[in-house]
Amino acid sequence: MAFWNNLFHRKNSGVTVTPEYKLVTNYGNGFFGWNGKVYESDIIRSAIEVKATTIGKAVAKHIRSGAGDSIAVNPDVYIQFLLSDPNPLMSGQMLQEKMITQLELNNNAFAFVQNDANGMPTAIWPIVANSVEAIQDNQGNLYLKFYMQNAQTYTFPYSQVIHLRKDFNKDEIFGESNGPTLAPLMEIVTTTDQGIVSAIKNSAAVRWLLKFNTAMRPEDIEKNTKAFVASYLQTQKDQDSIGAAGVDAKTDATQLQPTDFVPNAKQMDATVDRIYSIFHTNKAIVQSSYTENQWISYYESQIEPVIRQMSEQWTSRLFNRRQRSFGNSIVFESSDLSYASMQTKLSLVQLVDRAVMTPNELRGFFNLSPVPDGDKMLLRKDTGTVPSATDSDGAPDSTEGGDDNDDSGTD
Repeated sequence: MAFWNNLFHRKNSGVTVTPEYKLVTNYGNGFFGWNGKVYESDIIRSAIEVKATTIGKAVAKHIRSGAGDSIAVNPDVYIQFLLSDPNPLMSGQMLQEKMITQLELNNNAFAFVQNDANGMPTAIWPIVANSVEAIQDNQGNLYLKFYMQNAQTYTFPYSQVIHLRKDFNKDEIFGESNGPTLAPLMEIVTTTDQGIVSAIKNSAAVRWLLKFNTAMRPEDIEKNTKAFVASYLQTQKDQDSIGAAGVDAKTDATQLQPTDFVPNAKQMDATVDRIYSIFHTNKAIVQSSYTENQWISYYESQIEPVIRQMSEQWTSRLFNRRQRSFGNSIVFESSDLSYASMQTKLSLVQLVDRAVMTPNELRGFFNLSPVPDGDKMLLRKDTGTVPSATDSDGAPDSTEGGDDNDDSGTD
């Protein structure tokens, strides 16, 4: 990619690794992107797009938890801008969608965190490489060497690489590729599609066989054949067609029946369902015909785990240990209730006056803009917190709600 050269202002400006490096493991030392062009399949693309767009809508926020119950949201402006505009080429939503697409295709997704001279993060760049190699120097520092699509190589410290992974099994660093699992299924889909196209083409090729019972010269056979086609097989002609062909005893006309094998709908649907199962989705999710319970199940099993992994990776790469000890973290806010039915959303109204959620949080589920003072918790007058139900003298606390407290101040 050209922007990598512009980013580092020279040809290969990755971290220089000492010549005396060793591979982290003796097996599976690198991850290789599968070059099966699987994303060109409509089945694969539709299965991935739902998850990518859903996670792309998650809003990244910088949270700082202070002493007691104090919580500050986006306290540092530079982190807030970094999350919303990670680099000049894309927004935070686009970055998240791109990384999830790579994660679903390869079970690995990478992004490089660019720091300034003071070690402060200034940009996040997604990395799409043909292959990745894990290397280690003699001090025990781990690096990732990326072989890019333009034949360039870049080596970055693992501590500056956001790494999302799935199917984390045999290898110590990388998730296992989907290639061996998808290859036979994609071969079935491709063969089926080609078979259908071939059957349609063959059905319009040779449909009649004319057998002439007398010896004829080749040019006479061709002439009589063309005459037969012009008289009985052409749909547009001046003379009326009666839907029948008449021949004399010198010619036997036999209609050929195509025998091309075309898989039935049940076989094709079974293959598609197997592909959907690999991506943990189904037809209802892909075609947006799901019920409320179907979406909640999909969200809790497939969206929430990835969002949690993203929060942990963004936090560990944007903040050092000391900063994390002061309560700094990155949280991706998303909710499965955004897709809930109107009846379920309206039932949340009763939670607002019980200090469970703010009015603006409720308005967010209805895609309404925030209102002034809408971030304040509300508490009904007939409720109160248990620790503050009485003051230090044992008398009822006049500042809290309760059965013995009302606005008039009388018994």
